[in-house]
Amino acid sequence: MIKLQLIGHLGRDVVKKEVNGSVVFNFPVAVNERFKNAQGILAERTTWVDCSLWDRENVAPYLTQGVMVFVEGAPRVEAYVSNSTGALSGALRLRVFSLQLLSRREEEKRKATVTDVPVPEAEPVQEQPADDLPF
Repeated sequence: MIKLQLIGHLGRDVVKKEVNGSVVFNFPVAVNERFKNAQGILAERTTWVDCSLWDRENVAPYLTQGVMVFVEGAPRVEAYVSNSTGALSGALRLRVFSLQLLSRREEEKRKATVTDVPVPEAEPVQEQPADDLPF
């Protein structure tokens, strides 16, 4: 068995389908990778993985676009001929066995809108001379 683990963001809301009496939830996950290219310039590459989660209706309402997830499952690669160009293409698919929500959409929005508020500096404390002590 081959096992694949991914951390990424959902590309769109989950789509529910019924297949032979079972419920399947399909959603794409974008996995971003940052690296330095041959010229030493910071670059980013996104890999899309089509995920399917079977018979887990309780988690479906939380799978909305932009949510960060950790998924683990069995991968497979499918080759197909593109309808638009006629070229041979491929897709990476993952049958999800384990899923964890790492962030919620509201948390991501809140993090993006929080601004840094400058903290005022404390006034320096002036020390009194030893002979002016009240005792």
